[in-house]
Amino acid sequence: MATTGSGKCEVSVAGPKATVEVKAFREGAVIPKKATESAAGYDLCAWLKESYDEQTLIAPHSTLIVPTGLNVNIPNGYEIQIRPRSGLAAKFGVTVLNTPGTIDSDYCGDGEDFELKVILINHNKIPFSIKHGDRIAQMVVAKLAVHELVEVEEFGATDKTSRTGGLGSTGK
Repeated sequence: MATTGSGKCEVSVAGPKATVEVKAFREGAVIPKKATESAAGYDLCAWLKESYDEQTLIAPHSTLIVPTGLNVNIPNGYEIQIRPRSGLAAKFGVTVLNTPGTIDSDYCGDGEDFELKVILINHNKIPFSIKHGDRIAQMVVAKLAVHELVEVEEFGATDKTSRTGGLGSTGK
């Protein structure tokens, strides 16, 4: 990881391509890879050794925080989103609880205190088994929009239509 004299992590963005540094700090951790060249996300794998059994069960309707054994260094102006794998959700009822989970660029450092972890939930009626190296989620690198949040007393003129009610206000 690149660090400044202050100990803070920094990664530069060269042209239109950003570099996210990934470090496997635990032996046997799997560096994320895309399943296909056109995939948006990198597969994150479970790191289940030492403090975990070779196989871990997520009880029905329960959650488990699954370690990856990885640290990341994300450039300013970017985030990592942790998203579910559709196959786990469709076939087994297992998904990422806080979807998408956000990893901010200032969550950077070495070791366990900065480990990427995934919160999985088992919506199924039967336990779900995870083994070391299983693909458990996707990691998507996203550029943040440059914006400003401004408090106002009244909204300016707009040509937007008004919808009331929210949460399905446009119908089924």
